[in-house]
Amino acid sequence: MQEYVDGFVLPVPRANVLAYQKMAESAKAVWLEHGALDYRECVADDLGTETFRSFSEAAGAKEDETVVFAWIVYANKAERDRINALVMADPRLANVSCENVFDFKRMSWGGFSTLVAK
Repeated sequence: MQEYVDGFVLPVPRANVLAYQKMAESAKAVWLEHGALDYRECVADDLGTETFRSFSEAAGAKEDETVVFAWIVYANKAERDRINALVMADPRLANVSCENVFDFKRMSWGGFSTLVAK
């Protein structure tokens, strides 16, 4: 079976990047403990482009926002479904609120089958 990846792109107010990082560190621990193979959260530092559509544009980032690009790797889609069910029920995430950190409704998310890997 091939690895499966959940991917995320979201705008985050620059003033909230440290709060987002703290929230992401908590989430990372939970996902990895429940079996995710890798968990990455990356903040943009080079989005300038004249040739291609930028992540800022794709994420609908405002002037005071940056973009976070994140992904979680699983052994396969069935494992993703099993792990995510455990994560969503984990009481450690019940107290984690994103409301004051970023607008959850503006986050883009999708599940991806691996096409090419190392």
